Amino acid sequence: MTKVHDMGGRFFDGPVLPEPEDADHYPEAWQARAMALTVAAGACGKWNIDMSRKARESVVPKDYMAFTYYEKWLAGLADIAVETGVVTRAELAAGASDGPLEGARRLTPDTVPGALAKGAPADRPSTVPVRFAVGERVKALRLAGNRLVPGGHTRLPDYAAGATGRILRLHGSHVLPDSNAHGLGEAPEPLYAVAFPAAELWVNPEHPGDEVIIDMWQSYLEPA
Repeated sequence: MTKVHDMGGRFFDGPVLPEPEDADHYPEAWQARAMALTVAAGACGKWNIDMSRKARESVVPKDYMAFTYYEKWLAGLADIAVETGVVTRAELAAGASDGPLEGARRLTPDTVPGALAKGAPADRPSTVPVRFAVGERVKALRLAGNRLVPGGHTRLPDYAAGATGRILRLHGSHVLPDSNAHGLGEAPEPLYAVAFPAAELWVNPEHPGDEVIIDMWQSYLEPA
């Protein structure tokens, strides 16, 4: 069953209202602080990006639907910080820590620009052989879901499950989120850009000839 965050292609959720794409633009000051807190907490090394995505998508559905973008970030951060022992529920309630976190890395202000510019690359060497060639027709697995952990995190969107597309590009081998989000190891495998015709994804697309390009791990795909 799809989770509340997997909203692509759904009806009745209202229009998508784009906001200015400016890294320095935050409509409210607390949003910039939420971003800074997320980056600083992630630098402590207690979780990875896939774990943080899993935490956000695991927010209670009624809260997820009511929260704004950065409220979702903060809710996921609070959950994963408690889960990994970075803070306790009592510390969260009090708004203060009982003491320093032992063994954690620290992101100092002077290293923030470099850390943000460098990012955290997810490409890795892999022994998994490449199965598909550029131009080959493939089908996304049906149903969408984590094949390693029942109900677990996956980057296979529900709206693309069962759809047929073509391999547009091989990105190389990258960390598999379905494994990494659950502490099962990085399990890198080939990652492809797959082009899906709009008519494969939706019953009544406005422009049937358009294509939607989705990055998909090899284990999400089968020959068409």
